[in-house]
Amino acid sequence: SPSKLLLYQGGENVMNNSVKKNAKEGLNKMKFEVAREIGVDLKDGYNGQLTSAQAGSVGGYMVKKLIEKGEQSL
Repeated sequence: SPSKLLLYQGGENVMNNSVKKNAKEGLNKMKFEVAREIGVDLKDGYNGQLTSAQAGSVGGYMVKKLIEKGEQSL
């Protein structure tokens, strides 16, 4: 039907792509906020200057914050 043609483009659901893009942007923003909070000098782009401990700290703290947000929404 014509309404379905608006939702699909190349076999992919356009609405899902929008949700994925928003989620990716939100997580990227959160990554920089977390890095700033814990004192990690995260740059946009290549971050080869970071130790694996620093990079892992950012990811670990992001997971912690996401779990806390999830628990609050229950």
